[in-house]
Amino acid sequence: MPYFDAASAAPLHPVARQALLAALDEGWADPARLHREGRRARLLLDAAREAAAEAVGCRPDELTFTSSGTRAVHSGISGALAGRRRVGRHLVVSAVEHSSVLHSAAAHESGGGSFTEVPVDGTGAVSAQAFARALREDTALACLQSANHEVGTEQPVAEVAEFCRAAGVPLLVDAAQSLGWGPAPTGWSLLTGSAHKWGGPAGVGLLAVRKGVRFAVQGPADERESGRAVGFEDIPAIVAAAASLRAVRAEAAAESVRLRALVDRIRTRVPALVPDVEVVGDPVRRLPHLVTFSCLYVDGETLLHELDRAGFSVSSGSSCTSSTLTPSHVLKAMGVLSEGNVRVSLPAGTSDEEVDRFLEALPPAVAGVREKLGAPSATVPSPAAAPSLVVDALGRRCPIPVIELAKVIGEVPVGGTVTVLSDDEAARLDIPAWCAMREQEYVGEEPADRGSAYVVRRLS
Repeated sequence: MPYFDAASAAPLHPVARQALLAALDEGWADPARLHREGRRARLLLDAAREAAAEAVGCRPDELTFTSSGTRAVHSGISGALAGRRRVGRHLVVSAVEHSSVLHSAAAHESGGGSFTEVPVDGTGAVSAQAFARALREDTALACLQSANHEVGTEQPVAEVAEFCRAAGVPLLVDAAQSLGWGPAPTGWSLLTGSAHKWGGPAGVGLLAVRKGVRFAVQGPADERESGRAVGFEDIPAIVAAAASLRAVRAEAAAESVRLRALVDRIRTRVPALVPDVEVVGDPVRRLPHLVTFSCLYVDGETLLHELDRAGFSVSSGSSCTSSTLTPSHVLKAMGVLSEGNVRVSLPAGTSDEEVDRFLEALPPAVAGVREKLGAPSATVPSPAAAPSLVVDALGRRCPIPVIELAKVIGEVPVGGTVTVLSDDEAARLDIPAWCAMREQEYVGEEPADRGSAYVVRRLS
């Protein structure tokens, strides 16, 4: 069964498996002890740190192993903010950062600090100039991912880093999605990563802090990992993480070219095979293995189940696949369709045949979901069109409000309006996105007794 969800967790690399099994026998002791077993464990830990530091591009004593990538982000942000508290308590982040960054920003704000979200364009990229304008005299830290985890768009880290350097603001780069595909971006002050994103074992994160960056560890003190990560080190997992990072980076140049060609095939073929599809993310400045597209009139969770039954493991940022029933913050920030969202992220070794079989399975899967939901196949003008209509979609979740809008838009004349009543948060994003895709005018949102009223004017 082809596994196309490497952006969530890449399959364990063979080198990681070998290193893990070997280290279970050699690295089980406490590396802080002076006896033979402890010294042997310390040698393994030190070697792993040197290998990881070389891959990241920092000194070994600048790199800390944490219990996860999320923990690395939380520790990095809290430590940098605390270390620069005399400067101020302002934080700058992009609107499409990983949730771990945004959760840290929210916690910082609840503790009396402030943060600014820099918006992104329709591809999911920030403007370096806009990021620079968000920096203030009291900015203690800035955060920018190297590449987006949902749509694959690469960020202008080097340009942003120059603005941050000129302003005297340290930049934390979340490089979780990109570390396995090439060198870390330049200009960072702090950098985080996560081993399970590049084929290492889960439960190992990286936090690198450049010498000279003011940093104050938060929480109870601990003697291990320079006090920046508490608890006994999982040396076998750390050894496997460092070994696999070195291995995937050695393979990355050739594999990224091959996977980029496969992703280009998906980006080109999906809109040709499936009507009413929007491929999102930057088509050029992107990760080589990841592509995301959204299908109109499709329940994302149902589509993922259909593809799973067809033998393909993919993921989604759709609100319909979330327990919160709220749209993906990344897709929302980009202003693109959130319903029926499919993220395909190919692991190393994916074959041409597997991609071709996916492209064969996708059209009937989408068509089947649309048929179950009663989605319209085309808009047929009504001979007796009313000047305006109201669609009551209250209590109905995505993509039903958009489907009901599409069904009746042809019943009003050109220039007429349809008002959709909806209490689903996704409608605030998906109705304007539908209008852009179908070349209709989104008039705006109006208050209603329940939920909101979304007004659409028919243009054609």
